Amino acid sequence: MNDDSADAGFGAADEPGEDVQTVLAAMADLDAPAAHELAPGDAREMRRGFFDADEAHGDVASVEDRTVPGPGFEIPMRVYTPTGDGPHPVAVYFHGGGFVLGTLDSRDPICRTIADRADCVVVSVAYRLAPEHPFPAAVEDAYAATEWVAEHAAAVGGDPERVAVVGDSAGGNLAAAVSLAARDRDGPDLAHQALAYPVLDYRDREYPSREENAEGYFLTSEGIDYFDRHYVNSWVHRENPYLSPVAAASHADLPAATVVTCGFDPLRDEGVAYVDALEDAETPVQHRHYPGLIHGIVSMVADPVDVPSGHEVLAAFADDLGDALH
Repeated sequence: MNDDSADAGFGAADEPGEDVQTVLAAMADLDAPAAHELAPGDAREMRRGFFDADEAHGDVASVEDRTVPGPGFEIPMRVYTPTGDGPHPVAVYFHGGGFVLGTLDSRDPICRTIADRADCVVVSVAYRLAPEHPFPAAVEDAYAATEWVAEHAAAVGGDPERVAVVGDSAGGNLAAAVSLAARDRDGPDLAHQALAYPVLDYRDREYPSREENAEGYFLTSEGIDYFDRHYVNSWVHRENPYLSPVAAASHADLPAATVVTCGFDPLRDEGVAYVDALEDAETPVQHRHYPGLIHGIVSMVADPVDVPSGHEVLAAFADDLGDALH
């Protein structure tokens, strides 16, 4: 598996890796309805437990559920504290799921691994979901949570000078949006942003990866359309940089970034576009591209969906974050 972006060409391999092909075949054999064929509540119920771990992953000292004040409600959080003496850096984590699906439990293996390997407190955020709460609810929740963590880092054993935002897929969008909002609103001085195969552009743009990987690789064009119409309830939002971070007028003065893209992901090219925008603005960015992998790979690290490549990508993602924060 090649994670050297200098040699990858940012495209896809001839076919997905063998372990990915195995899990794709297993998913097809389940003959279960796709999320986009169901109402959001039914889709959530179907996916509940799909990525949840049967046993703990990663060596952490403690895990605590709590709430913090949000925009008119209490935001649920789960705090993972690593072993060893603090204060530790803090990673505020936003889960994926197209802004419609996803739970704290679904990203438990990821958060435990990051806390362990990056030696940081991980604060996983349960932001409000669409369609009940369309854009910009998730962004405002994510920003409020990050602001609280930065102001009260000591309450979670964290170092307020080393706060990062991290997320996968839709959560990567939120991490990028919070980075922009923190700059624009003179908010927290974030140390890093780490994005795994993020969705970053809701404008009417033609990205080749959207067509090349429209079906057959876990995230499909029909799935994207489903999440899109539930999260974005008006065309007027589409140019908003907090929805489409690639569209920001400037990508200067943002935290340094780590961006993961995968060759067989329909979101591949907008991830590359964000990397290019950061580089053009001279914002430091590390791009890890995996030509033979698919969207969702870092979530596929626990039964019933356990892919060896997922462990490799997640380990590198956590190690990069640790390097950035220490």
